[in-house]
Amino acid sequence: MRGFFYFYPMQSFLEETLLSVIKKEGSLENLIFVLPSKRAGAFLRNSISKHIDATIFAPEIVSVEDFVENISGLAYASTTQQLFELYKAYVNVVQGEKDGFYAFSKWGNTLLQDFNEIDRYLVDTSKIFSHLNAIQEINHWSLEKEHSAIIRNYIAFWDSLEALYGSFNTSLMDKGLGHQGLVYRQACANLDPYIEDTKQSKHLFIGFNALNTAEELIIQTILEKTNSEIYWDIDPYFYKDPVHDAGFFMRQFKSKWGLYKDKPLVSSTIQYQNPKLIEITGVPKNVSQAKYVGGLLGDLQENNSVQLANTAIVLGDESLLNPLINAIPESISNINITMGFPLTQTPLESLFSQMFDIYTREDSQGWYYQQITTLLNHPYLQILFSGSDGNIADVICEQIKTKNWIYVDAAKIKSLVKDKSDYLGLLFFEDKLTPKLFLEQCLALILAIKEAINSTENGLELEYLYRFHQLFNQLHELVATYPFINDIQSLFGLYKELLSKETLDFKGEPLKGLQIMGMLESRNLDFETVIITSVNEGILPSGKSNNSFIPFDIKKMYGLPTYKEKDAVYTYHFYRLLQRAKNIYIVYNTEPDVLEGGEVSRLVRQLLADENMAKYIQQKIAYSAIKSPKKKMGSITKDDHLLQLLKEKASNGFSPTSLSNYIRNPLDFYKKNILRINDVEEVEETVAANTFGTIVHETLDELYAPFLNTFLEPEKLAKLVPAIEGVVKKHFALNYANVSLDQGKNLIAYHVVLKYVATFIKLEIEAAKKYRIKILGLEMALSTTINLPELGFPVLIKGKLDRIDEVDGMLRVIDYKTGKVEQKNLNVTSWDDLIVNYDKSKAFQLLCYAYMFHKNTPITNVEAGIFSFKNLKAGILKFKNDKSTNITADTIALFEKELHALVLEICDPSIPFVEKEIK
Repeated sequence: MRGFFYFYPMQSFLEETLLSVIKKEGSLENLIFVLPSKRAGAFLRNSISKHIDATIFAPEIVSVEDFVENISGLAYASTTQQLFELYKAYVNVVQGEKDGFYAFSKWGNTLLQDFNEIDRYLVDTSKIFSHLNAIQEINHWSLEKEHSAIIRNYIAFWDSLEALYGSFNTSLMDKGLGHQGLVYRQACANLDPYIEDTKQSKHLFIGFNALNTAEELIIQTILEKTNSEIYWDIDPYFYKDPVHDAGFFMRQFKSKWGLYKDKPLVSSTIQYQNPKLIEITGVPKNVSQAKYVGGLLGDLQENNSVQLANTAIVLGDESLLNPLINAIPESISNINITMGFPLTQTPLESLFSQMFDIYTREDSQGWYYQQITTLLNHPYLQILFSGSDGNIADVICEQIKTKNWIYVDAAKIKSLVKDKSDYLGLLFFEDKLTPKLFLEQCLALILAIKEAINSTENGLELEYLYRFHQLFNQLHELVATYPFINDIQSLFGLYKELLSKETLDFKGEPLKGLQIMGMLESRNLDFETVIITSVNEGILPSGKSNNSFIPFDIKKMYGLPTYKEKDAVYTYHFYRLLQRAKNIYIVYNTEPDVLEGGEVSRLVRQLLADENMAKYIQQKIAYSAIKSPKKKMGSITKDDHLLQLLKEKASNGFSPTSLSNYIRNPLDFYKKNILRINDVEEVEETVAANTFGTIVHETLDELYAPFLNTFLEPEKLAKLVPAIEGVVKKHFALNYANVSLDQGKNLIAYHVVLKYVATFIKLEIEAAKKYRIKILGLEMALSTTINLPELGFPVLIKGKLDRIDEVDGMLRVIDYKTGKVEQKNLNVTSWDDLIVNYDKSKAFQLLCYAYMFHKNTPITNVEAGIFSFKNLKAGILKFKNDKSTNITADTIALFEKELHALVLEICDPSIPFVEKEIK
């Protein structure tokens, strides 16, 4: 249940101000309204249309940025233009070694921001740059007579900072452009002519709070020299509180501005202390916040509790937009999203980022195969390469896996297919790649994808393509204009810079329906119901940041804003949203981390500590009920088709390993051994366990082949040691081609095999000194048929025995295992364990080999054991039953009974394949 809702009439600040102006001025025709944002201007126009019945000439309504631009006579340069012009100035002015454009772009934006602030706050540039240079010289003072070249270049950069600033500003002004600070400084210089030109008009400054020095000068001058007015949007509750940050700037203006020496600062009407519902909810993680807000909207709509047309969702963290859009109930149809959807979150962005990635990370061996397979599996390329004869991209990926290519190049890729090489040519270049060629290929790729998806009539996909086509055209023009973009790395940095500022605008009615916006877009706007998300430290407010070359104490000295002023801005916007709202929902993340903000915001704690508002506040933690899902075990009934497959498998033969698979998990046995569904083939970058085992087995088989049917002699075994390396290399080449053994995990695996084989040979040498060992068979193929009346068809058991030998007359069945095996795995006390307990699978396999050997060559006494290469120090691990290692005909008979029971269970139509929980 939601709390009680308040329905008293609400009048927005803009309406309140407009009615006051109409009452005072009568006519609006000669008025110039200046507001903090264009969006506030749209709401003001809407209010004028509601309250003016007669036909009038509309007053001029401008945002403060457009207003200042108009006074200055300069146009705003884009951030990219500013960065390029700054780099040109940097190359021309700064002496000594210089960074390339890519390295410069990493810190150039910070310098732009500092230049911008210096101009917006009308700082004396000669003083502050001299001060900064002196600080750097002190920081790098040394007893050494001569500085190093790096220090000399560093100090030279700071020494040339004023000249760099001057050259940069001059180059912009020569083009009729300026960064925001330069435009503001120039507007201050042009103020008197502007006032003279507009003396017939009256300026109304509405809803301002934090002002930079240039804005203060412009507004104060116009207020003092003309018949103009300013309307502040601040509740007296904050303004009159001497320490509340929401009134921080207003108290400064009151004390500093000459305008208020003789008259009071008039604030807006008292609204904040009106009765409200304030619900503060903690929700774990960002996505949960989006889901919670979606559920909240659904409840509000279902209960008709509030008018969603007068509701705003304010995102403290704008990255929450995408999950929020997906969480909003479908029943809410009228939605206006003010911030736009970032192009960085579109599927097409990942395609071009992957293309940049392969050309910025290419090395002498070529491209890493995963880069290529990831790129070719991109949804857009899957569409491009699909056709009636199959998908070329899939063919290439499969061939890379089959050939086990860890590194590939353009020639290798193109050699895999004959068709559609023109499309492959758009992705993979054999010639030297330049930024110009790369951009041309990207533009051609966009057009090719457009043609491929045209038939789908997907308007959104076409919009993505159109916007990226615009972006790459812009990049193409910049590369042609500025020759220092001469490598792909620099181009990638520029691409990311441009892309980060691009958004897709949502279609909607800006003045109707549910409003979704960022915090700064809420300036001057009032809503009855407000939902604010991500109210955490580091987000609201953003907290301390060191994204500046100007130290904190220098900022304080020259009146530049610090984190204190920036926190006060956030505090004002937060409380201004609450000021006139009736129903307020504040949502914060209860699981703080570096990426998703810190603990609950100080703004929430301040609100909770306010005794005048505490009576309206409800607090809670929202979380999903966590239920431990019960795993449903799979079960496959044996129908006629499956029984036929089982019969075919029985005639082809069950191996000891496949029977062990059934003991481990019947469902895995069904998939792997009956349906033959193997693991997806992947490129084997490092030696897989099965390949590793094959190499060890084949190496030992080749080394021991000359000893077949002879006794092992220590001297002859010792002669095998020098040959080990060559034989191991040979079998690596046969089983693990196209891979280098010179580095990484494969080099380690190669030396591990050498160590295993060498250690095993040494053990055999010592054994040959003590016992007469005769090799009777290597990699011996064994098989036998089981005929059970209950089945009605024969069952073949087959397998390959690694080795059979004779030690002092005792026959031994031996299996090699490259994995870890311990003696406990071969000790059997209960025969039932063999077909039930997978821990005894190694004992089961040994007995299978002994059983098959016995069926071909009846035995009276034999031993069976395993050489575990991860446990060679234990020597041969022998099968034991009741502490006896002897396997007799009676032992075989007991095992045969269990084997028959297992085979009957596998083939029994009434017993399904039921999944086992693997521990």
